[in-house]
Amino acid sequence: MKKKIISLKQFQKQSNIWKKKIYNNQKIKQLKKKLYAETDKLNYSYTHNWLGEPILQTPDDIVTQQEIIFKTQPDVIIETGVCWGGSILFYNMMSKITPIKKIIGIDIFIPKELRNRLKKKCKNKLILLEEDSTSINLIKKIEKIVRNYKNFFVHLDSNHSYEHVLKELSLYSKFLNKNNYIVADDTIVDEVFSQRLYRPRPWNCKKNNNPKTAVKNFLKKNRNFKLDLTLNYNHIISSCPGGYIYKK
Repeated sequence: MKKKIISLKQFQKQSNIWKKKIYNNQKIKQLKKKLYAETDKLNYSYTHNWLGEPILQTPDDIVTQQEIIFKTQPDVIIETGVCWGGSILFYNMMSKITPIKKIIGIDIFIPKELRNRLKKKCKNKLILLEEDSTSINLIKKIEKIVRNYKNFFVHLDSNHSYEHVLKELSLYSKFLNKNNYIVADDTIVDEVFSQRLYRPRPWNCKKNNNPKTAVKNFLKKNRNFKLDLTLNYNHIISSCPGGYIYKK
């Protein structure tokens, strides 16, 4: 019997149906929260590498960022919180098949050895800036660098306190044009509040002092931005539930 071949469009339509069923399944929702809490106790999100550098993201979130970048074709990627640089190398790889011209990595401290490794692998596309991500002086520098570019993808993964993330959202959302995305990482802190008991944070991790609360308040005041919840539909372990925002 001849096997029926479906088109890519048909498959993607069916895939979206499967994703929504996964997202709406209450049993899976409960299991996901338990699974995240248990794996996070063992630092699961710290166990993945990208081209030899720790990426500090879950596979679900990496794949989702890839989907966003491929769909929106940004000219510039901005990441606050470089840490070990795995995400920078991931963005650099994406630049091989998309129009990405600049990758801007920001952190309060970037070791010389890491800077050299990243520069060697990313060549001229990478700009590393060692400064507080909410510094007005830094924002002015970025404005000069990106003045000739139109489309952006922004990943916020530095200090995860409410005030800091809200300020980042306010500052970096100004770079975005229609259908551009900004991702607030670690919104999971709001959902897995027990995390404060076993994973000390450099900020006061009390209730509501987290990225998700910052996202909610940012969206209340900025009606031209919206959550893209469809990106969380098929996530099993994600650090960014309700953290994918785009400009309408």
